[in-house]
Amino acid sequence: MKKILVATAAALAASTAVACAKDLNKIGISLGTLSNPFFVAVANGAQAEAKKTNPDVEVMAFGYDYDLAKQFSQVDNFISAGVDLILLNPADSNALGPAIKRAQEAGIVVVAVDTFAEGADAVVTTNNVQAGEVACQYIVDKLNGVGNVIIQNGPQVSAVVDRVNGCKKVLASAPGINILSDDQDGKGSREGGLNVMQGHLTRFSDIDAVFAINDPQAIGANLAALQQNRSGIIITSVDGAPDIEAALQDEKSAMIEASASQNPYKMAARAVELGVTIMNGEELADPVELMDSHLVTRENTGEYVGWTSIPKD
Repeated sequence: MKKILVATAAALAASTAVACAKDLNKIGISLGTLSNPFFVAVANGAQAEAKKTNPDVEVMAFGYDYDLAKQFSQVDNFISAGVDLILLNPADSNALGPAIKRAQEAGIVVVAVDTFAEGADAVVTTNNVQAGEVACQYIVDKLNGVGNVIIQNGPQVSAVVDRVNGCKKVLASAPGINILSDDQDGKGSREGGLNVMQGHLTRFSDIDAVFAINDPQAIGANLAALQQNRSGIIITSVDGAPDIEAALQDEKSAMIEASASQNPYKMAARAVELGVTIMNGEELADPVELMDSHLVTRENTGEYVGWTSIPKD
């Protein structure tokens, strides 16, 4: 993983050369879906930071609804609109490369948020390896290093791959942990998590814990267990979304015990900050920034500042 990260950073560094400073007048933002509070927080954080640079900046934020072709069109529309900066959460880390190159050839800086994008000028994302580690360390600790665990996988974007790798690293350090399954795709959704968990519950009579790659899948997994009258399963995930905050405070969802949180608002604000730095002709010390995750549990959820809160400067 480290070699891949270094190689990616080197490739990104090579693409951060912007010849002269530009004003930030227009910014285009392309995100998975604006029906997801994570991406709403990304758009809000980007807009707030952009307005610090230029109070009159025009911000265009759209969801591509997980349709790669639609995201290609959005990037092309941003180019036609003459934006100065594009923030995007790529539908496909590699496939979006040609669109990113077209934008850069038009003099536009491109920064990826939450997931790596081939050829982007910079990337700001959660340290997803570390997020998977802390979520699964919780499982190891709660099971005292012994038990049957399921890793509920998801779409194979870099963020998900990293979370699973971080989880596997921690579980591998506990010889008493048996991984029952690690390759079923819950599709990043509540319905997908429910469907995958239904299959696992039918297949395995003894499940001690589940690590889901995001909160919607964790909620779906919990629902499947409740429907089949199964209990005593520890469920952890990654995100720290509003729905998981509610679940962590709900006695009826007692099997959901922890989520490694992300901070989409600050992530996007930092992405804009880096984009403006590049626009000003400055070279980044490191074009890849990883933000550490913090574990939210039933014990500390009352202290958690979630996605819908606007951070104080």
